[in-house]
Amino acid sequence: MNLTSTLFAQLVVFFILAWFTMNFVWPPIVKALDERARKVAEGLEAAERGKHDLELATRRSVEALREGKEKSAELLAQAEKRAAQIIEEAKAQAKIEADRVIAGAKAEIEQESLRAREILRDQVAALAVAGAEQILRREIDAKAHDDLLHTLKREL
Repeated sequence: MNLTSTLFAQLVVFFILAWFTMNFVWPPIVKALDERARKVAEGLEAAERGKHDLELATRRSVEALREGKEKSAELLAQAEKRAAQIIEEAKAQAKIEADRVIAGAKAEIEQESLRAREILRDQVAALAVAGAEQILRREIDAKAHDDLLHTLKREL
């Protein structure tokens, strides 16, 4: 065989192989490479979105935690205020009750004092009558005696 014909045959086989590769082998490889590049780009984009979402979630959680702390502090302050108010109301109620009890005791003391005075007046009147009877040793009529006792009671 001749070198030119061999070279020409190899050239024809090379062009057929190149044409076959460019039409049947190369497009699926390029398509697979493009698909792979697209998936990598989507993965990178998803990773970036995930990073951004994580930052937003972190900010929201910090904000929610801060709001929760503020709310709990506010509720605690309200509870303390209400407790102080309840204590003050209880003190005021106790003061009113104490004043009522004291007033009742004073009224009872006053009544007892009046009863004691009345009893003492009766006893003094009886003693005065007994003393007057012993001094006079005579009888006084009942009506005059009764008038005398009433007069003495009023004077005492």
